[in-house]
Amino acid sequence: MSARPLFVGGTASNAGKSWMATALCAWLRRRGVRVAPFKAQNMSNNSFPCAGGGEIGRAQVAQAEACGLEPEPAMNPILLKPNGDGTSQVVVNGRVWKTLAAHDYYACVADLRGVVRAAYDDLARRFDVVIIEGAGSVTELNLRPYDLVNLDLVVRLEAPWMLVADIERGGVFGSVIGTFDVLTPGERQLCRGFAINRFRGDRSLFEDGVRLIEERTGAPCLGVFPHAPEILLDAEDTLSTEMCRRSAAPDHATLAVIRFPSVSNTTDLRLLTWADWVSAPPAADYDFVVLPGAKHVIADLEWLHESGLAAWIHGQHRRGATIVGICGGYQMLGRSISDPTGAESTRVRAQGLDLIPAETVLGREKTARVVKATSGGGASFGAYEIHLGETTIDREAASQPFARLDTGAPDGVRTSRVIGTYLHGALEHPAVCAEVFGVPLSAMRSADRDYGRLADWFAASARYPESLGLDRPDGEGH
Repeated sequence: MSARPLFVGGTASNAGKSWMATALCAWLRRRGVRVAPFKAQNMSNNSFPCAGGGEIGRAQVAQAEACGLEPEPAMNPILLKPNGDGTSQVVVNGRVWKTLAAHDYYACVADLRGVVRAAYDDLARRFDVVIIEGAGSVTELNLRPYDLVNLDLVVRLEAPWMLVADIERGGVFGSVIGTFDVLTPGERQLCRGFAINRFRGDRSLFEDGVRLIEERTGAPCLGVFPHAPEILLDAEDTLSTEMCRRSAAPDHATLAVIRFPSVSNTTDLRLLTWADWVSAPPAADYDFVVLPGAKHVIADLEWLHESGLAAWIHGQHRRGATIVGICGGYQMLGRSISDPTGAESTRVRAQGLDLIPAETVLGREKTARVVKATSGGGASFGAYEIHLGETTIDREAASQPFARLDTGAPDGVRTSRVIGTYLHGALEHPAVCAEVFGVPLSAMRSADRDYGRLADWFAASARYPESLGLDRPDGEGH
């Protein structure tokens, strides 16, 4: 029997669609429902390799975990990874397909609809419920002819859906009422209601607000859900770094993170809540400077030189700061990055920061794998690699690796004041993070995902959950 779908759409990007979809996955799993996540098209440089091969967006990985499932490409059949130059790398069913500008991508929409439907049908044959996440605003009128992920999909699947709005951003009345105002009759008929997300304070004070929106839209409020900073989830895109909770820097661990134009996998740094994200040379000095992942590494390396940040990083290093590079940032720490096949750039060779004795050569084949490793300080951790290119290190000049994989192979490099690694996720482990930045382990907040608390969060505030048509009171399969 085909699964029952529920689509979770938003009034805007970062309104809480991923959060709500993950909460629904955790809540349904708790109730004995076989549930799987689905997002037809994701635009994000925060990705993750599936154990069975292929890469998908990190938000769908979190949702798979909430369902108790291994992530798989069917959960996110199209992943767009922006290059920062108006083009995106298009990943289809987990594999790199093409690099396209927007107008060229739109020309492929008819064919890609078949990819989306095949992936959804695959999940629908195997699960009781599929929670479908939309992208951006569900009512971007100019993009409707090219829609693969929002209300065109809802109508094609005849899927019931809910709208999520973020009250913390302001304008919640206009965003919800305006969204309903531009729905087609078919889209409106399938909508089960709206949810207000990230409410702070006494929710009874918004009862009049709920009543006014219900009167103007003719749709029920499915809940006013509280802001829950104590629950951690993977960020889908870099917009979330602007909204993360700040904390005071530990002693001797002030930290700047370089915000590359095509910064990727910002989830690596979510424990570093005291970090300053910089895109120009700041006046302050820091104890640590982090170069995170970059989707378009040669272009971002050139930007680093042109912006003055390369010279600033060298100045910070001379003053005693430790420089940390992750993946693309690690490649930039070396003497040069070469791209002889034009895999990423027309530049054949770019000058690196020359902080480690290493050379990187980019290739067309992407490394994407999940690994286990042990840090130089003895901390065991899980991590993953997603990168183009191989880095060759002069081990006589820099003999100490950052970590060793379970296979015995070395990863990266570690000197007294320069650290480089290909291992995304290493710094999401408190023990590794404390080791790198020299802070007490007690100062590091755990990154463990508590999907049980997320299920509680949904259950405590949801109104009319039966209207979604997802629950199975008998707990039996269908």
